[in-house]
Amino acid sequence: MTGRPQNELLQKLSTHDYELLAAHFQSIDLAAGHILHHAGDSISVVHFPCGQAIASFAVAVEDDREVESLLVGREGAVGLPAGGGPSQAYARIVVKVGGTVLRLPARALKQAQQRSTSLQDLFARYAACQLAQLLQTAACNAAHSIEQRTAKWIIAAQEHIGGDEIPLTHEQLASMLGVSRSYASRVIQMLKARGILATRRGALLVLDGPALSASACGCNGALKRHFGEVLSRR
Repeated sequence: MTGRPQNELLQKLSTHDYELLAAHFQSIDLAAGHILHHAGDSISVVHFPCGQAIASFAVAVEDDREVESLLVGREGAVGLPAGGGPSQAYARIVVKVGGTVLRLPARALKQAQQRSTSLQDLFARYAACQLAQLLQTAACNAAHSIEQRTAKWIIAAQEHIGGDEIPLTHEQLASMLGVSRSYASRVIQMLKARGILATRRGALLVLDGPALSASACGCNGALKRHFGEVLSRR
């Protein structure tokens, strides 16, 4: 797929389907912390993270905290309309790791889908995968320890970025886990003591990938298999 953006969902499109969208893309570079949508916003733009860029969905809970419920990187998109109608953001959607993001007006996507059933089908299958990801996250939060979930989130971020240095602070990790910063720091210190991680200013460095994988639950693997099976179908 030479010439295509570094987004795996767009790379799965046929040449015809990609050309229906290509003229409407706007490429922008966004820094970590940039807010794509606030909760309650009407969503008129779909965002496709490219390369190492990652967006996260932060859901507010009753004690004025936010908990990360979903990470979306180059494997997918943020803001796809549900059921073909207008969408409203339930969570605050923010850039977690900066990089290149493609913006596509939701109106342009809807018009293209009206012209292509294969385009409709691929994005419907991706939406089903995102639902599976949310269900898996809910099950993981209920069934697995903080240590397992910490390792899982770090591995997920590592796979999205494609490298061992992850621009993730203790505070950001705490938000992903829904715990206090001090609790997240204790878990990080434990992993450092075992030689699995090192820390740099504003970043985590994975030193022992196999040991990190052994510390994690199996949720990432289950989701990767599901994404592969659902999105590879024709």
